[in-house]
Amino acid sequence: MVDYTAAEQHRAAREVEALPEGAMLVRMLGDYAVLRDQARASW
Repeated sequence: MVDYTAAEQHRAAREVEALPEGAMLVRMLGDYAVLRDQARASW
């Protein structure tokens, strides 16, 4: 797992918010979040 600083997380959030409606990257990030949570649960 990678730890990101609060500043990095805020920057990423702003960049995601700036993406066009329906951007594929938003869906992919959501999928990644689910996989990350599943990985944490299996530890």
